[in-house]
Amino acid sequence: MTYLLPPLNPLRAFEAAARHLSFKLAAHELHVTPGAVGQQVKALEDRLGVRLFERLHKQLILTPAGQEYVAGVQMGFYRIAEATERLRPQGVAAVLSLGVYARFGIAHPTIGLRIMEPAGLPELVEGKVNALIDRRPGRQSGYRCERLETGLAADDYLICPEGTAGCPEIESLRAWLNGTDAAERVVRFPLAAVRRSG
Repeated sequence: MTYLLPPLNPLRAFEAAARHLSFKLAAHELHVTPGAVGQQVKALEDRLGVRLFERLHKQLILTPAGQEYVAGVQMGFYRIAEATERLRPQGVAAVLSLGVYARFGIAHPTIGLRIMEPAGLPELVEGKVNALIDRRPGRQSGYRCERLETGLAADDYLICPEGTAGCPEIESLRAWLNGTDAAERVVRFPLAAVRRSG
């Protein structure tokens, strides 16, 4: 069966913008510019032949068509995520790209991760990693910076985009990094973070 579907990127841009009611917040989540999100949404609207948002001064509102469409799109994404989750072998943890400061692996040899090293805020902003462990927390709009409480050096911070800071994979990683038993962390999450291929 052939499905007549819009391209995935405009759908992702629309869903994120609808959830946040903001092109700017959607852009932070997707690691693109607000202009790129706006262009993707406009391309989707042109393809569908219907307006999905009312663009008011400093305000984004879903049209009735947009409200109906986003519910279906989110259900579709949910089903894709659910099907993908079922494919994951039992006992394998969430797969994330994790950037760390130089020599993190030497400083923390008991953490069973495959990591991108070195990495910093530029790699996080560019979307090369999903989360970052760094010793220079800094403050950047759209990113959450949290000091890691236990199990690591006292000056390590977990940094991730606000849009994904509460997702289950990041929550699992945060809980794991804040665990007190490093050996247990290695056993329970042997592949908690990997380098993005390509």
